[in-house]
Amino acid sequence: MDTTTSSRPGPRPGPRTSRPSGSVADEPAILVRDLRRTYGSGKQAFEAVRGVDLDVEAGTVSALLGTNGAGKTSTMELIEGLGRPSAGEVRVLGLDPVADRAAVRRRLGILLQRSGFSGDLSVLETLQMWHSTLSRPRPVADMLDALRLTGRADTRVVGLSGGEQRRLDLACTLMGDPDVVLLDEPTTGLDPESRRDVWSLIRGLRDGGTTVLLTTHYLDEAEALADELAIMHEGRIVRRGTVPQIVEGHPSVVRFTTPDRPLPDLLGTATTERGLTVVETDDLQRTLTALLTWADGHGVRLADLSARTATLESVFLAVADQEGSTR
Repeated sequence: MDTTTSSRPGPRPGPRTSRPSGSVADEPAILVRDLRRTYGSGKQAFEAVRGVDLDVEAGTVSALLGTNGAGKTSTMELIEGLGRPSAGEVRVLGLDPVADRAAVRRRLGILLQRSGFSGDLSVLETLQMWHSTLSRPRPVADMLDALRLTGRADTRVVGLSGGEQRRLDLACTLMGDPDVVLLDEPTTGLDPESRRDVWSLIRGLRDGGTTVLLTTHYLDEAEALADELAIMHEGRIVRRGTVPQIVEGHPSVVRFTTPDRPLPDLLGTATTERGLTVVETDDLQRTLTALLTWADGHGVRLADLSARTATLESVFLAVADQEGSTR
């Protein structure tokens, strides 16, 4: 059989108009409740996931962020059905990803951090091999085109760059036309152009009705793609929501070179170290106005002045600094 052609179209023409069979009405495409995973036993036991709750609505993109050792990889493995939880519940499209693995696997696309494809096969041979294992594959030619691999079709996998190997991984992940896609660090190793292509591909999946859950170390990627984000720390989700919801309540920051005279009382907490003053404030406009009015009235030049509202990065770093606070 020539696996480079198929009667199935490539990209979906538009959003799905009905819920896939097997889902529970009004249930999120991915539902996680009080999820726990413990490694080892007795005094050597380590709880990597500590009561995670997570909903990913159908047809949305969600991003799972985490500090080092936060437990996001363990959480993703449980959602993928690669292990059984120590406690709690996972449902994907209304099904248990372990007990109902055969049904779930046909509708799930998984991108692991490493694929392990044979280096001796060409790109085309790898996609043809993968095509033959799927129940509803997209055309091989379409996937080569979508991931900009057509010109590398005859190249052996061992001869691909890191970014090209990642694009091959993505082509295999999406070839089965999955209802739910789980992407573990999808743009690691990609050049800027390829990274933008993957972003466009993920947006296209959402527009076509596919549900996407991804992990990433790139905060700008999470902001650009995700409808909702969740930040994990020490096995728990400690922040969740849209970017505005996550940053709400976190202080804005004003920075400037410390002047050679005492500062006025400002609307915020000011710290000075190594000639730099940092003011954290819940009212950036009033604080900045008061500071500039004082400087103008006293003939003070505020060198290296910068002001910024709370960002996803500042919240993430604040979470990372809370070592031990959520135990």
